Amino acid sequence: MNPGQRAVAARAASLLLRYPDADVLAAVPAVRAALAELPAAVAGPLGEVAAYRAGADPVGLASEYVAVFDMRRRCALHLTYYTHGDTRARGQALADFAAAYRVAGLVVDGGELPDYLPAVLDLAAAHHNGWRLLRDHRIGLDLLESALERDGSVYAHAVRGVRLLLPPPGPADLTAAARLARTGPPAEQVGLQPYSVPGGRL
Repeated sequence: MNPGQRAVAARAASLLLRYPDADVLAAVPAVRAALAELPAAVAGPLGEVAAYRAGADPVGLASEYVAVFDMRRRCALHLTYYTHGDTRARGQALADFAAAYRVAGLVVDGGELPDYLPAVLDLAAAHHNGWRLLRDHRIGLDLLESALERDGSVYAHAVRGVRLLLPPPGPADLTAAARLARTGPPAEQVGLQPYSVPGGRL
């Protein structure tokens, strides 16, 4: 897959993992058309989600999305949660994400943390820093896909499509993912203040 195709796939995955509001759902036909130009290995899983959203009731989609991503911490769309949990270290990890956006001249969606997966995918579509962040936090992607698969969620396909855009995991990645799957994220409670980056949508 060439860089242009990877950027298209990243942008498509970003839209497919966002809350299904009217604007996001209106983009589904364009997403499906773009996926038709991509290799089947990546287009297939992303297309499953696009087709699902195209044929589902918007109210039901919204309720399902909230139930999956907002009510289950194991399905968090914030990548640093998997490796840092609610610990002091997460603040620095979030700052590193925010710095990557600044280098690229971009800003995070208003109100979202900089490790929000759809925003990181938009960054990847525009700048190599996004791909670096995804590679560095692929453990979170692995755990997210596994959790979504266990729940029988169609969104597991979208995360699988993202993982296919990255190099295969190495032994250290697999070991770390297995350890976190057993123990869960670190649980030190430190009263982490809400972390936000000013600015509008990417």
